[in-house]
Amino acid sequence: MSKRTLALLLLPLMLMGVTSCDVIEAIFEAGMAVGIFLVIAVIALIVFAVSKLGGSK
Repeated sequence: MSKRTLALLLLPLMLMGVTSCDVIEAIFEAGMAVGIFLVIAVIALIVFAVSKLGGSK
């Protein structure tokens, strides 16, 4: 039995072990983490730009 066939046979078993609520929860947690990271990155970029523009005087 090839690895791909084995993976395709095990996939339904793994999906039955994880409830749909757990999957949705994981998606939202990952999305929230990415959102927080993006907000921090944008704030850092704004602070950097303001410091470069204001520091040239």
